[in-house]
Amino acid sequence: MTRLLVTGAGGMLGRDLVTVLEARPDLKVTAATRADLDITDRAAVQAAVAGHDVVINAAAWTNVDAAETDEAAATAINGDAVANLAAACATGGTRLIQVSTDYVLAGDADTPYPEDAPTAPVNAYGRGKLVGEQAVARLLPDTGYVVRTAWLYGAHGPNFVATMLRLATQREHLDVVDDQHGQPTWSHALAERLVALADAALAGDAPPGVYHGTCAGQTTWYGLARATFTLAGLDPERIRPTTSDRYPRPAPRPAYSVLRHDRWAAVGLPPLPDWHSALVDAFRSPTPPAPWKVA
Repeated sequence: MTRLLVTGAGGMLGRDLVTVLEARPDLKVTAATRADLDITDRAAVQAAVAGHDVVINAAAWTNVDAAETDEAAATAINGDAVANLAAACATGGTRLIQVSTDYVLAGDADTPYPEDAPTAPVNAYGRGKLVGEQAVARLLPDTGYVVRTAWLYGAHGPNFVATMLRLATQREHLDVVDDQHGQPTWSHALAERLVALADAALAGDAPPGVYHGTCAGQTTWYGLARATFTLAGLDPERIRPTTSDRYPRPAPRPAYSVLRHDRWAAVGLPPLPDWHSALVDAFRSPTPPAPWKVA
């Protein structure tokens, strides 16, 4: 029986991964939350990885703005700890799937980024995640996988879709930026694709390297907010467009986070669905508690 370890199993993506994996009777799943496993502890990581065929690392420092003031701490989790996981996987011949981010890219393009686009992060969070990507490439050249995602939302944990619906109960109008472009991605759909990649990796059908795990198409935060309101039965005209300079943040955000998905063809898998159809599926999902659902 295939043994698979999920780190960061208490987070939004991690919980969806466990849900998808536990529906598979052919897999033995170890779900490690932050309380179960400190991935910055090299010895603990070695012990946890031993005996597993695949590790999917969903553990991360996700507070982008806080990373600007404590870059060393963010990089310890998003970069150095990934090296711990990669080294442990190398020792035991274990495959590693590392979840990364569009923030390793400059975000100044006007056409979708291919998987081999030059990296040039514009903030501390992106720099730390790039350290993690580089560790996977260096230590696991034949069995390491990096899957970049972006604009994640899901049933577990804070996210933009849930925030919009919460604010809808507090304000008549919401001003949302319309000059950042990206690909909203449902965490459950990404979890399914990561598990499919793990299957392909074990079968020898997935070339190692970088994959882009975002939904197809593109929109802005303003477009996503309007779609969210529409699906929730609210008036989308309550959403008003604005610009990023109205909301200065400690960490600069990339203006363009649209990714290409060409490498999935090498695995024989289609890219993730269009962002809007995935959002519709999320609203229809029976999985509780769905924070974007409203009465």
